[in-house]
Amino acid sequence: MRTKNSIKNILISFISNFLTILIGLIAQFVFVKTLGQEYLGINGLFNNIISMLGLVELGVGSAIIYNLYKPVFDNDKKKICALLYFYKKCYNIISIIVLLVGLSITPFLGYLINDVTVDINLNFVYILFVIDIFFSYILSYKRSIINAYQKNYIVNVIHILYLTFLNLFQTIILVKTKNYYLYLLIKIIMRIIENIVVSVVANMMYPFINKKEDLDDDTKRDIFKKVGALFFHKIGGFFVNGTDNILISKFIGIVQVGMYSNYYLIINAVNILFGQVIGVVTSSVGNLLVEDNKKKNYSVFKKIRFLNFWVASFSAISILIIMDDFIIIWLGREYVLAHLILIVLVFNYFQKSMRNSYMVFKESAGIFYEDRFVPLVEAITNIVASYILLKIFGFAGVFMGTIVSGLTLWCYSYPKYVYKKLFDRDYISYFKETSGYILLFIIIASGSYYLSMFINFDNIYIQLIIKTILCLTIPNFILALIFYKTDNFNYYVNLLKKYLGKVFRKSR
Repeated sequence: MRTKNSIKNILISFISNFLTILIGLIAQFVFVKTLGQEYLGINGLFNNIISMLGLVELGVGSAIIYNLYKPVFDNDKKKICALLYFYKKCYNIISIIVLLVGLSITPFLGYLINDVTVDINLNFVYILFVIDIFFSYILSYKRSIINAYQKNYIVNVIHILYLTFLNLFQTIILVKTKNYYLYLLIKIIMRIIENIVVSVVANMMYPFINKKEDLDDDTKRDIFKKVGALFFHKIGGFFVNGTDNILISKFIGIVQVGMYSNYYLIINAVNILFGQVIGVVTSSVGNLLVEDNKKKNYSVFKKIRFLNFWVASFSAISILIIMDDFIIIWLGREYVLAHLILIVLVFNYFQKSMRNSYMVFKESAGIFYEDRFVPLVEAITNIVASYILLKIFGFAGVFMGTIVSGLTLWCYSYPKYVYKKLFDRDYISYFKETSGYILLFIIIASGSYYLSMFINFDNIYIQLIIKTILCLTIPNFILALIFYKTDNFNYYVNLLKKYLGKVFRKSR
C-alpha cells in the first residue's frame, strides 16, 4: 500500500506541479510586461518578509502531523480527532498573532526598501500580504489528515485548480486594469476558497474528524517539546531562505530583487516539481519508522537517497545549461543575470535538493528537539557569510553565504541525528557516501556544461531545443551507465516495469 500510494502521489504531484510551473511562467510574464521590474521586486521582497511571519507558527503543524502517523497506522479515530481539534485551536490562535505581528512591522518597511519610484502605497500593499497569510491558516489544518492517510495527490489536485483560477483572474485584472491592489485582493479571495474546498473534501473523506476530543497530556507535552525545538528550526529556516531578497534590496537595489525573482520562480518551481518525488513518500516513511527496524530503514533510505541524487543532478544540470536561453525567450536578454550568479544558484539548488532524503526521515522520526540549536548556528553563519561574501563578490556572494551555512547540516546534523540515530551507521561511511555523490555531480555537471558550450545557433529557439535534448540525454545516460548494475537502480527499473505492466493490463 505504501508503494502504491507513493507512486500515485508522485505521478499526480508531478503533473499538477508541471501545470503549476507553466501557469506561473505565463502569470510572471504578464506581471513583468504589465507592471515592470520594480513591482516584481516589491512583490519578491514582501514575500520574504511575510515568510518571516511563518515563525509564529512555531512548527505546530509538523509536530502534530508527526503525532498523527501512529494513530492513523492504528486506526485510532479518537486520537486522530483529538489531534485535529487541538490543531484547529492552535491555528486559530496563531492566525491572530500572525495578523497582529505582521501589522506591527508596517512602520519599518522604509528601512528595507531603496530606490522605489513607482506610485504605490507600499504600506497598503504590505497589509494585503499580511491578510493573505492570515487566511492561509484558516481551515488549513484539515490538509494534515489527508496527507497522513497518504492521499497527498488530492490536496495537489485542489491546489492546481486554485492556482489555475488564481492566475487566470490575476492575469485578466492586470491586462484590463493594471491594478496591483486588485491583483493582490484576488489572491486573498482564492486562498479562502481553496481552504474551504480542502476542508469540505476532508470532511467527506473522513466524516469522523469533526468530533471534539480532548488530547491527552502526554501527547500535548510531546507536541510542546517539539514545538519548542521547531521554533529554532523556523528561525534558522527564515534567516537561511528568507533573507536573500532583503539583503539584495538593502545593499544592491529593488530592481535586482525583481531580476532574481525571475530566476527564483523557475528554480523554486523545478524544486517543487522534482522535490515532490521525495516529499510524497514522507507519510510512507512515517509509517515505516513506526516499525523501528534500523536495517530496513537504512535500506529504504538508500533507495530514496539514490533517487534524490538522480533527480537533483538531472534538474540542476538542466537549470545550468538552459536557464539563460530560457530567460531570453521568456522575458528578454536584459533580464539575464551574470553567469557566476547562475552557477552559484545551481549548486545551492543541488545541495538543498539533496537534503530532501535526509529531511524526510528526520521529520518523519520527529527529530526536532535533539538538534534544535543547529538552525541558529546555520542562521548566524548564513547572515555573516552572506554579508562578507556580498562585499567581496557582489550579487553572487549572497547565495555563496547560503551554501556555506548549509555545511552545519551536512557536517553535523545529518550524520549525527539521521545516519547514526536512525540507521546506526558510522560517520566515515556517511562522509564517503555524501562526498561521493557531490563529486559525481560536479563531474557530470562540468562535462555536460562543457558540451553545451559547443551548441551555438543564430536562432535562440533552436539552440534551446538542442540544449534541452542534451540535458535529457547526456546526464541521464552517464548516470545509467554508472549505476545500471546497482541494486538501487534495478529496484526502480523493476518498480517502473511492474507499474507500467499494471497500467497496460488495465487499458486492455
